[in-house]
Amino acid sequence: MPKVLELKCPGECGNLPGGFWSAVDVWTKKPHVVNKRLCGVKETESREVSGGALSFLFGGGAAAELPPEVVSFLTRGASAEPTHGPQAAFSSSVRTFIPKVNSYGTSAHKEVVLKDPDRLRVSFLPFEEDAGGRVSLKRGNVYQVQLLLQDGEEWLMELHLLTPDAWFSDGVVYPKLSWLTSDLLPKLVRWATERKSSEFSSTLSLLPLEKYSVVYQQLKQKYKAMVKVWPEVTDPEKFVYEDVAIATYLLVLWSEERAEKDLTARQSFVDLGCGNGLLVHILTSEGHPGKGIDVRKRKIWDMYGPQTQLEEKAITPSEGFLFPATDWLIGNHSDELTPWIPVIAARSSHSCRYFVLPCCFFDFYGKYQRRQCKLSQYKEYIDFIAEVSRVSGFNTEEDCLRIPSTKRVCLVGKSRSYEASDEAQAERRRAHYIQSRQTASWVKVQGSDIRTDSDCCHGNTVTNPESSWGAGFQPREKVEVVRNCAALPRDFVDGIVRQVANVLLGMTVDDSGGASSDWNQGGSLSISEVAALLEQETLQLLRKECGGLQTLLKNNHQVFRVEGGMVYIRDWRDRKSSRAETKRRPVAPGALKTRPCWFYDHHPQGCPLQAEQCAFAHGPQELRPSSNPLKKKKTDEI
Repeated sequence: MPKVLELKCPGECGNLPGGFWSAVDVWTKKPHVVNKRLCGVKETESREVSGGALSFLFGGGAAAELPPEVVSFLTRGASAEPTHGPQAAFSSSVRTFIPKVNSYGTSAHKEVVLKDPDRLRVSFLPFEEDAGGRVSLKRGNVYQVQLLLQDGEEWLMELHLLTPDAWFSDGVVYPKLSWLTSDLLPKLVRWATERKSSEFSSTLSLLPLEKYSVVYQQLKQKYKAMVKVWPEVTDPEKFVYEDVAIATYLLVLWSEERAEKDLTARQSFVDLGCGNGLLVHILTSEGHPGKGIDVRKRKIWDMYGPQTQLEEKAITPSEGFLFPATDWLIGNHSDELTPWIPVIAARSSHSCRYFVLPCCFFDFYGKYQRRQCKLSQYKEYIDFIAEVSRVSGFNTEEDCLRIPSTKRVCLVGKSRSYEASDEAQAERRRAHYIQSRQTASWVKVQGSDIRTDSDCCHGNTVTNPESSWGAGFQPREKVEVVRNCAALPRDFVDGIVRQVANVLLGMTVDDSGGASSDWNQGGSLSISEVAALLEQETLQLLRKECGGLQTLLKNNHQVFRVEGGMVYIRDWRDRKSSRAETKRRPVAPGALKTRPCWFYDHHPQGCPLQAEQCAFAHGPQELRPSSNPLKKKKTDEI
């Protein structure tokens, strides 16, 4: 029963010993955050167990009785004085592993998690259960994690194994022993000592994990070819697999709803602000009737085929955009439509439900303005959309999706908090709330024609249908305007670059054009100091761009390095400055150079690199347009 590893916890661990059990809970309930080959676990059976009953953890009968050496391992040191708190019984639970790819057939791989609060210890006893209910203990993989207070001063976390020489690994349910020591135990130490807690619900808390895992793997295999033919400029892997995961969530959610309500027909849907339309394509292909609407058509729409219904139309919340015959409304990163989707669903019909995945922060009539500095901006916005949902009359549920995005909290309205006969009263409550958001002083309204004076409707009375929607909502433009300084006139940008660079180079004394080692790297200026160099007319134009002056300087990274609000001349000899991770390799002879070297053309001492080392053209003789033919895009139906 050797100790395999011992790690010291960082000093001043105020979280311990309570943080130890928090860390154990993460590993017990969410092993997939460390073991990426697992989808998760399903917890069953939780009970208190006395020390004398440990032999029968797997039930009665001689065949299920634990071997004496295992019981001895679980109770080692039982006669010693407890290290923390009063004497307590063992707490036993069972978890069933759900691998991302099931290669175990009908056998279930489970684990008994035995917590010993008296000695700050948790033991893991893996076992397999066949279709007939017979269990077999994986004796070689029994392990234990314990927290110890050494000399009353220093906390230690230890990993113990029953039989290290018999350890078995398949890389999924049974990880390598080296992984336990290099990954798991250090993670447990970090989780136990950090004070960070999540603001949101657990991942996939509204769904059965087993079904989600199976459906996700099926859809991933079915639609992975989309990555190879993706015609948009966005990252195909991120967007394809994110939409596959969202589609999986909705399909499983709707499947559970049909089972709960004893429905046979598949739910219909409308995706408001559908973007690339892939989510609509997947849901339609899986048998759900529906369509997507977006203000701007995407290139990929033509690739889906006629069975995927996508409409290019600006969506304005009004009586003209209600969907009384639709079961579900979807808002997937729907931006300015996000707060309206629960309202539109509520007004469409009493049976209409919604799913929304908020991303950018919008109120009903403009950008959302923060009010709670104690919460993160994201958490505050999720709470706002949840409030809209509740006021709209929904029993609102929150969940976390498993997608490659930092914005992965969704809200679901599956049922109403009022009866259909109370619709008039519910509508008065909705209208009053929307109008209060419009007239509040902390809402910045888009457009200049918005009434915020006494002519606006107050109270619980709706004077006409349009007043219940309010005025001032502006859908996004059909043509997406580029505001990252990339569309500014080239002469305008070049003039700013030369002006700023000349000032930086003039801040140093030596500009005599000496040897390469004496190459003038210039001085440094803050962004505000650079702004002071420019004319007001120039600054006004830059303020219309996202990021303004700083974005322009960063776009010209061949010339400038912007760090910590300071601007420097970039020295391409410096590995950090040139973003090189490894030793710079010479440019291959005859390599294609499509952009001129700014330093060769404008620096008083020229480029600090030789032509064969510089990725940019030293003179027009090195500057060549690309001779590679444009790749033909694949537009076959998917």
